[in-house]
Amino acid sequence: MRGGAILTASQMRAAEQAAFDAGIDPYDLMEQAGAAAAEIIWRAGHMRDVLILCGPGNNGGDGFVVARRLRERGLSVRVAALGESRTSWAQRARKAWDGPVEDMMTAAPATQLVDALFGTGLSRGLDEPVAEQLSDLVARATASYAIDLPSGVETDSGALLSATPRFGACIALGAWKPAHLLHPAAGHCGRLMLAPLDMAPDSDVQRLGAPRLAAPAADAHKYSRGLVAVVGGGMPGASLLASEAAARSGAGSVRRLAADMPTSGPHAIINRQVDRADAIAEQLTDKRIAALLVGPGLGLDDGARARLRAALDSGYRLVLDADALTLLGEEGERTIGRDAILTPHEGEFRRLFGDLPGSKIDRACAAAHSSGAVVVYKGPDSVIAAPDGRVAVAGGATPWLSTAGTGDVLAGLAAGRLAVTGDPFRAACEAVWLHGDAARRCRPAFVADDLLAALPAAIAARL
Repeated sequence: MRGGAILTASQMRAAEQAAFDAGIDPYDLMEQAGAAAAEIIWRAGHMRDVLILCGPGNNGGDGFVVARRLRERGLSVRVAALGESRTSWAQRARKAWDGPVEDMMTAAPATQLVDALFGTGLSRGLDEPVAEQLSDLVARATASYAIDLPSGVETDSGALLSATPRFGACIALGAWKPAHLLHPAAGHCGRLMLAPLDMAPDSDVQRLGAPRLAAPAADAHKYSRGLVAVVGGGMPGASLLASEAAARSGAGSVRRLAADMPTSGPHAIINRQVDRADAIAEQLTDKRIAALLVGPGLGLDDGARARLRAALDSGYRLVLDADALTLLGEEGERTIGRDAILTPHEGEFRRLFGDLPGSKIDRACAAAHSSGAVVVYKGPDSVIAAPDGRVAVAGGATPWLSTAGTGDVLAGLAAGRLAVTGDPFRAACEAVWLHGDAARRCRPAFVADDLLAALPAAIAARL
């Protein structure tokens, strides 16, 4: 499930320095970066004319290398710079270009536009005239590429430091950066492509990759594959969605404990009518339960609090979502334990953990550390953080997921995968991936129920 290391600006500088210390010439690394980016641009745009915007630093140096490499392939290449090159490596790359250099502020548009103004480590936004000219040139191009990062974004948080155009593609150099996946910057990167360099970036923070799932063993049965119990409440639809998602996750059996008996839904789900909150504890004495889900449709009344308390006291691996998180926040209870998965969206996260500082990755890590649980900080850029420091960041979620019930499906998937694997971090990562893949398989304007029908194909693709 490792989709590549994600490095902050300081980590990227340290990785580059380690490469230099190992004998890599800094200018050779710039040549590698420019050559790799040029190859991608050439394959995508072939012989279409291109304008390359070069800044004063090393990102601009990369741009000069790109320009030279594309010209060697026979493209019509123009270069426009924002001032003189300031670093020795960028100056060397500019000298090797040996072609005309226009003023960026008066440059005419081209069919393809390459932004090599500012990359990793930008600390302030572009001046307004520069930002306007960049946006105009991108808008008038047929294809646009950002080298490393779009100019105007903050590397570590994904914040927009100034007005930033939306690029068709972003070519990450050496490693992914948080801004490639964290919003709002991620929404301006377009298609993400990685240009590997002669360096060995490593980080506990990884881009979420596709999981490798295993089919059930030949001698498997419903309890060896994992029994999931779902504690319902006053909103039966939510717990039904979660239960069916758990049933389609690969778990062997799902038991729904709620006051109502459903009139529809898969007959394979065991529905047990539990009218009294104190009776939930009696139902949780089955030691075959491999994962327990509480939250979807739970409610916020005293009965819901009692059901949640019974679940917390049960000793089972837990998935806590929705109302369960709200109740925990109201009671000030944040320490859950290492065998739990919490799945808050932004509002639930703030109610439970407060207004934490730093990037979304920083906040998720802090929440995982304080709670002792795996935290799935949901959104278009979901961050999955474990208490031991491991982090996976999922980008590219379809905005059509912003509809009622999709979170219940994710919670059910997480519970099912937890029952199968017994590993909260792995289960959370698998659930987020499968949830996103099922959404990609649905037509626009889908509802949460449609995700359930798409799950078997999403799972089959990872076996």
